[in-house]
Amino acid sequence: MRKRLLALSCFSLVAWGAVLCSAQPSARPPSQQSRQADHKKREEKDRTTTLKVVVTGGDNNEPVENASVYIRYRETRFLRKDRQIELNLKTNREGVVQMPDLPRGTVLIQVVAEGWNTFGHYYTLDQDRQTIQIHLEKPKTRWY
Repeated sequence: MRKRLLALSCFSLVAWGAVLCSAQPSARPPSQQSRQADHKKREEKDRTTTLKVVVTGGDNNEPVENASVYIRYRETRFLRKDRQIELNLKTNREGVVQMPDLPRGTVLIQVVAEGWNTFGHYYTLDQDRQTIQIHLEKPKTRWY
């Protein structure tokens, strides 16, 4: 009797397992999943831009080396509150800063350099590659 009960319970477990497995949706073939992943990556890349900021200063438009360039933008999120992202970059000897994969939209760019007036302005990023020229001025008065 115990053997029949054990055999019947094993049979019912196997039968229920088969029913549950057949009720689950079938998985997509890997080639279709990889195509969808590639499409998502392309969409994300289409919504980003490569930003190049060129900082010059003075009457001769000389490059400003080692200037701090702050880039602020808002990252939108689906379920949570949007968050503010801030990047701090330094210019090289040619006065250039490059930042790949920034989201398109409005960004605040601020430039702070020793011996120059501080600069800040909002820009709209709407191209794949965008170059922004920033010209700094020397301070007119001294406060000491």
